[in-house]
Amino acid sequence: MKYFQPLLCALLWTFHWAPAWAEKADRDKPMQIEADRMQHDEAKKLTQFFGNVQAVKGTMVMRAARMDVQQDEQGKQKAWLWAADGERVFFRQKREGLDEYTEGEAETAEYEGATDVVTLVTRAEMRMLRGTQLADQLNGHKIVFNNTTEVVSVDGQRKDAGSDTRHQRVRAVLVPKPAASAPLPPPLRTSPAIKDNKR
Repeated sequence: MKYFQPLLCALLWTFHWAPAWAEKADRDKPMQIEADRMQHDEAKKLTQFFGNVQAVKGTMVMRAARMDVQQDEQGKQKAWLWAADGERVFFRQKREGLDEYTEGEAETAEYEGATDVVTLVTRAEMRMLRGTQLADQLNGHKIVFNNTTEVVSVDGQRKDAGSDTRHQRVRAVLVPKPAASAPLPPPLRTSPAIKDNKR
């Protein structure tokens, strides 16, 4: 029964968002990164960025205090992000064909380029914005978001002895999406004038 609540939230989240996906073109875009300092290890194919890190990949934006990026033999990138003490990393991406965005925050994050999956861990939060308006929102210990399929799984905080149970559960706010308004009927046309018949 303890797994039912997170599973239900994940299913509702998936159903609520279908059938729009994240921007498909983002996967093939280069990752542009800015930071205060950088260190590269060619043997490990590992590049480390420190201080006010901001990464942009198409419509995807990631911000953190530190970010490590590793590239495999096929050119796929994997990134790990860490926040400064007391803060959270930030993730944002536009949804395909819509004026809607997915945002996420957590103390640490991981982006897997090969599968286009974002994992948020510790004080994790994910939001959907319609334009600038906040819509759906999820909170948990760990959130795994597949950008391709928009399937989300959420785990509550692990239970420790004497911990507050209020912080161990998944929390979700699902806002109904406005229904498309019915098309207006065509305007009535004026009938042509009928001439009086003279006898």
